[in-house]
Amino acid sequence: MKTAKTVYTCRECDYQSAKWLGRCPGCGAWNTFEEETYSAPPKSAASKSAGRLIGARPGEKEHAVRFGDLEMPDYLRHSTGIGELDRVLGGGLVEGSVILLAGEPGIGKSTLLMQLCGQIGGSCKVLYVSGEESRGQLKMRAERLGVGAEQLYVLTETSIGDILSEYDKIKPDLMIVDSIQTMYAEDVSSTPGSVTQVRECASLIIGRAKTDGTSVIIVGHVNKEGGIAGPKVLEHMVDAVLTFEGERAMPHRIVRAVKNRFGSTNEIGVFEMGEDGLSEVANPSAMLLEGRPKGVSGSCAVCVMEGSRPLIAEVQALVTPTAFPSPRRTSNGVDYNRVCLLLAVLEKRLGLKFSACDVYLNVIGGLRLDEPAADAAVCFALISSLRDIPVPDDAIAFGELGLSGEFRSSASVEQRVNEAVRLGFKTIALPKRCAAKTGVLPEDASLFPMTGIYDAMRIFREKEKESEA
Repeated sequence: MKTAKTVYTCRECDYQSAKWLGRCPGCGAWNTFEEETYSAPPKSAASKSAGRLIGARPGEKEHAVRFGDLEMPDYLRHSTGIGELDRVLGGGLVEGSVILLAGEPGIGKSTLLMQLCGQIGGSCKVLYVSGEESRGQLKMRAERLGVGAEQLYVLTETSIGDILSEYDKIKPDLMIVDSIQTMYAEDVSSTPGSVTQVRECASLIIGRAKTDGTSVIIVGHVNKEGGIAGPKVLEHMVDAVLTFEGERAMPHRIVRAVKNRFGSTNEIGVFEMGEDGLSEVANPSAMLLEGRPKGVSGSCAVCVMEGSRPLIAEVQALVTPTAFPSPRRTSNGVDYNRVCLLLAVLEKRLGLKFSACDVYLNVIGGLRLDEPAADAAVCFALISSLRDIPVPDDAIAFGELGLSGEFRSSASVEQRVNEAVRLGFKTIALPKRCAAKTGVLPEDASLFPMTGIYDAMRIFREKEKESEA
């Protein structure tokens, strides 16, 4: 009988070493080695696990099939009863799919899943497996959220063998595992939460889901860097990876798809945390603009596309002179390198001296603007704060800025303009090439086409003339 041995495993690529290494030779990542006790499982168990992973039933073997003989699978979707979650998933839960839900501690993952159980527990059989809470704690949360599904089964267990045994008895339509870091396989000698345990437990769960066509939602922890804890291969094994984002001090929560084999990864779901749990936000744009100040410099509205949904957010900038030789740059919600690039363009093309000022940039509501179309609004906010001239309250801007100071066209122009008009914006600053794609506008709304950043200065010159008059 082989004795267990101590190895160091990279959590990114599962590379194993007999001693700790600062840099992984396999993937090149730094400080990713974790100590764990390892013993090789029996060959029969390993082959059994591999067979379940590809979807084969025990005792069956897979054979090569001619590509022309393959049939298109009919993946059935079931609505979760939560519209924002359905949007992110691409229409609902797919039979046999495995979803990984990750987020910061206390962000509301368990709350969302308990509300999900309440929505579908009346028509589908749900098995809620908790390795972190007792039955009494789950009951208290269910009563607070008003969840009383008849076909909801609760199991407080961490042994993956016992969990699958109960799974075989109940045969649920949906199984929720909270969380994968607390589960352990008895034939693996390492501690729960280690790379080997997480990989083996996830492999067994995924294999059973693919074989029986059961939808599974796995909750995953995050590490201090913000990534999903455990081996990186876990994200490759599942069908969809959802991240639950938001600030603890803010009531708003955003569910974003990082990976989705059955839908788009560009959609987001917006929720608001209250005393009764999470509630859907039907109009995120109005929520993000709530409390926006009027007549204050350094603020500009922007319309970005999150999948098929246009969202209007507020970009705020604060530019102050500094006595230090190295000015400070702080960005929250916009990529830091992108902000530095835009500052360089504004200083080179317009002669604005940002090099003698500290720059602080923030996107209200915790939203992150990764789309290049947000460049125009960021530039407007920076210029407005530097010159202390407010951008008109009814103005909104979008467009990508090039290094030569030109504005490039953006996609989904008509949707952006319609959303801006719906929320009461009268002046819409956009690239000149996009002006012909807007359609018919109301009489009180007008377009402000821009060829380059020089055209954007007209808004501030007109505002200066109005203040002087």
